[in-house]
Amino acid sequence: MIRDDIKAATITAMKAKEKERTATLRQMSAKIKDRDIEERSNKSSGGKDIDDDALVTSVLQKMAKQRRESIEMYESGGRQELADKETAELAVIEEFLPQMMSEDETKAAIEAIKAETGASSMKDMGQVMGALKAKHGAALDGKLASGLVKAALS
Repeated sequence: MIRDDIKAATITAMKAKEKERTATLRQMSAKIKDRDIEERSNKSSGGKDIDDDALVTSVLQKMAKQRRESIEMYESGGRQELADKETAELAVIEEFLPQMMSEDETKAAIEAIKAETGASSMKDMGQVMGALKAKHGAALDGKLASGLVKAALS
């Protein structure tokens, strides 16, 4: 499980006295714990169970997206030292994320879903995106997929 891998990596980083890596791993654990608490309250109000690795992956994907946006803003603002810090954090987070689908793999998946669902116009975009996320969720780059689906349906 990804959660156990993060715990083991945290212990290893602490023993190796890697301060930045340890801080990032602890931050990841804290975000996951926050999400656990949120899910517990959702479950008590009738929410459904989520697979642990899926939960952890969604938290890590959100963290990675935030880092990418920060890197972009820092670089455009001329704050390279902050961009470098965010890049280092992003590298640690990405170690625990599943391999993302390439552009060609995403295009092939979109074509398969289009054939499966009979999607042909922009009004079918939601249906295609929903099916893509259901089949390839963790390995799918949502931003890339959205652009490719728009191109395929227009």
